[in-house]
Amino acid sequence: MKNLAQYLLPTAAALLWSAVAPAQDGELYNTVKAKLAAGGQVLGGTVSTPDPDIYCAMASAGFDFIWIEMQHSHLNYTDVARMIYACRDAPAIPFIRVPDATEGDIQKATDIGALGIIVPMVDTAGKMENAVRFAKFPPMGRRSQGGGQYGALWGSGYRQTANDNIMIIAMIETLEGVAAADAIAAVEGVDVVFVASSDLGSFSGRRQGDPEYEALVDRVVEETNGAGKYLGGPSAWMTSREGYNFFQAPGTNALIRAGARVMLEDADPCRFLPSGATPVQGEDPCP
Repeated sequence: MKNLAQYLLPTAAALLWSAVAPAQDGELYNTVKAKLAAGGQVLGGTVSTPDPDIYCAMASAGFDFIWIEMQHSHLNYTDVARMIYACRDAPAIPFIRVPDATEGDIQKATDIGALGIIVPMVDTAGKMENAVRFAKFPPMGRRSQGGGQYGALWGSGYRQTANDNIMIIAMIETLEGVAAADAIAAVEGVDVVFVASSDLGSFSGRRQGDPEYEALVDRVVEETNGAGKYLGGPSAWMTSREGYNFFQAPGTNALIRAGARVMLEDADPCRFLPSGATPVQGEDPCP
């Protein structure tokens, strides 16, 4: 009975919350979408571990959204549902990179409350047409109503507001995707076209800076701008390339390593320097 209560009490609290805070028709509660519409840039931290504490730390760290990684991780939808609900009041909006644009994957992702669906390996406009159809309620799509925690997160008026708040992101990673970038970007309901920098290099066999690589990127940029959609890329491009609005930051492992290094350097400026080096010009050299 104690275990049953542990599951029922959070559910009851969630239902009460949704009953007293209904979403209104036309309400925009996806702050990522609102920030982009206002001309801003958005940055999402990547999470691929099922630990709710790590998710909450990332969701409260200052990111605009959390890129929940389900394509290249062992996460399942039960894991992700618990993570999102554990930090339901955090400012970062939950986005999920689904394994593929299947009806089952997108239905589950939206049912557990994701307001962003990131679709990998997009080679055709048809794949994105399906993604939009599966993510949106009629008349725009064919998403069915069912159980889920979306109402507990976004209010009892969710059915009337979901289509305006759910964002769809197309990741272009292959040469085929680049060739079809115009048709992909033109799909109604696609909000962002994301240049997957490392995979584009993998599939093309070219590195950033190589003229052939840059020509591929330029084509995606041109077609995305022509369709009036937002352009996405890695966070390293925030300061090195212009015109991008939507960025993926590194994952938790990289951020922990970076944070630990900063802390250690603050505690001991000589920790990572060879003996005889000087952390600041004019100071005594490291022992």
